[in-house]
Amino acid sequence: MTLKEMEAFLCESKADFALLGQDKPILSAADAAGYYPVEQAAPTFVLQTENGLIGCVASVSSGRLDLAALKQKFGYAKLKMADKKKISSQTGYEVGAIPLIGLGLPCIFDNALLQYDYIYGGTGDELVTLKITPQDVMRLNTIIGTFN
Repeated sequence: MTLKEMEAFLCESKADFALLGQDKPILSAADAAGYYPVEQAAPTFVLQTENGLIGCVASVSSGRLDLAALKQKFGYAKLKMADKKKISSQTGYEVGAIPLIGLGLPCIFDNALLQYDYIYGGTGDELVTLKITPQDVMRLNTIIGTFN
C-alpha cells in the first residue's frame, strides 16, 4: 500500500488520523523526541511463527517484547523476530518502515496502547509517521489477539 493509498483508505474508513512528516527516519524512540510524545510510539514488529508471519503492534512504554511470554499466551510452538529479507519479500516493506495499517498480516495488539487518545507509528514511508487512535488501528487490522 502506497502512502496515497493508505491516506485514501484511512479517509474512506473514517479513521481519526494525521500524517506527520519529519526530516529523518525515526528508527528508535530517541529519534521520535521532538516529533511526538515518545511514550505513545507504537512500532509494528513482524514475527515469524510456525504458521507464517504475523504483525505485532506494541507500546514502546511496555519495553522489550517478551517473545517467550507471547509464544505461551498465543500457543505458538515457534515465535521469533522475522528475517528482514522475508519481511521485505512477503510484505513489500523494509524494517524501519513497517506500517501500523495495511501490513496485510494478522496482528497481535498491545492493550497498553488503549490508554492514549492517539498513537504514532509507521506508514511504509520512513519520513512520514501516522498519528491515529488505537481503536482505529484495532478496527482496521486483522487483530487475532491482544496482550498486556
